[in-house]
Amino acid sequence: MTKQRIFLSGATGAMGFPAMKALLEDKDEIELVILVRSSKENKKKLKPFLKEKSLTIVWGDLSNYDDIKTCVNNADIVLHLGGLVSPKADYHPELTMKLNYGSAMNIVKAIKELNQVDKTHLVYIGTVAQTGDRMPPVHWGRAGDPIKPAVYDYYAVSKTAAERYIIESELSFWVSLRQTGIIGPVMADIEDAIMFHQGLDNVLEYASDRDSAVMLRNLCRKERQGTLGKNFWGHIFNIGGGENCRISAYNLYKKLFGMIGIKNLSYVMDSKWSAMRNFHGQYYLDSDKLNDILNFRNDSMEYFYKAYLKKLGIIAVIARIFTKLPGGQKIMGGIIKKRFQKLTMTEHGTLRAIKENNEDQIAAFWGSKQAYDAIPPMDKFIPFSDWDKVVHIDHGYDESKPEAELNLKDIKGAAVFRGGECLTDNMKEGSWTEKLKFRCAFGHVFEASPRLILEGGHWCPVCENEGWNYYERAKVDPFFAQVWYPLHDKNEKERKYVKKF
Repeated sequence: MTKQRIFLSGATGAMGFPAMKALLEDKDEIELVILVRSSKENKKKLKPFLKEKSLTIVWGDLSNYDDIKTCVNNADIVLHLGGLVSPKADYHPELTMKLNYGSAMNIVKAIKELNQVDKTHLVYIGTVAQTGDRMPPVHWGRAGDPIKPAVYDYYAVSKTAAERYIIESELSFWVSLRQTGIIGPVMADIEDAIMFHQGLDNVLEYASDRDSAVMLRNLCRKERQGTLGKNFWGHIFNIGGGENCRISAYNLYKKLFGMIGIKNLSYVMDSKWSAMRNFHGQYYLDSDKLNDILNFRNDSMEYFYKAYLKKLGIIAVIARIFTKLPGGQKIMGGIIKKRFQKLTMTEHGTLRAIKENNEDQIAAFWGSKQAYDAIPPMDKFIPFSDWDKVVHIDHGYDESKPEAELNLKDIKGAAVFRGGECLTDNMKEGSWTEKLKFRCAFGHVFEASPRLILEGGHWCPVCENEGWNYYERAKVDPFFAQVWYPLHDKNEKERKYVKKF
């Protein structure tokens, strides 16, 4: 029996390491190849696996084409998880683009040069950050909603560019799985200014590292068994943990600090430390689709709460005792509050933007200094509560039609709804991969497939490369305006943010 050959990138990461271990549960049926940077930390992490006969470790780098080609050679499946992620990615935009976009290009190039277009199945892990800020009332989303990376979020920018490249790569087998926030021990360890880029009413439908690993293992199993079905490859799916993994930032803080005895959030944080917008996250209307195929959900938010308590260790025990004493909650909260306040004053900190009067950052995070000043104190903050209300995002074409009936009229109507036009006059009915010619509202002409535009939510690559022109775009693009104006006043001062590369 020929073993299934799998190339896994990012095997030492928050998602990749559990995935590697889950895949090796099937070691008698697979050959697993991983590409890992030769660092002291990675070597220590992989030491217990060095004698695993089903595992081949290639010490190298995602930015090195020859390293990637070695790993792609004869691969039946490529699980591309690797790259530079936030918060580290936010500090190194050029490197982030080089690794995240460059590695996707290298993988596609290797598949083509090795004549494996009809053999290798590429699984690309995208991100919820591609659709950016979806605060209430537009907190429910699905694949096909507008791509809208948050301003300054170079991780999302790089992943958006990489996904576009893969969708348009003309590979026979690809799928893009947009990962959400990953709960687990790695998330519990994060202490960075990014914590306060998330608004108190921001939401995420998380997925655990363990469930994500099971998802990839099941994907490979089903592909071996020939049971994935024809409607899997060539599509975009959202990864989400479902109802038991949905929570707002405010309620998450309440739960975490409540577990150590601090019931009053004002003891540990100030409401003015958190941005009001420009992050990412949503509850999914369509995440059940992927779970129905790969059957991976098991964990709830309780898994993260336990990981957080484990990280605190003896500190959690002491805190629970101390907070029962008179004044104990305030004293213990004050210790935490000082540590958090320091984070807000670091390079990407929210309070630092206020202190330095950085108008662009202030506009991105709050809208204006006046809006920032108007934020009520934490003990008077009223969190959003109408979580079940769905504001439908129109994709600009008849989605009830079978895919095989998609026609040029649908495409032309969708282009107009995006403020542009389709310049192509002939199209094969039902073709989702055919490259068509478009013009955006700003006169840029580009080619794109219906899959990229309608199912992916992508639009003009020229606008995307130049910067964040969201204020201008919302005025002329009804599709995009649906996720912009609910969160931005039409009278706001218009800004265009230019990208660093």
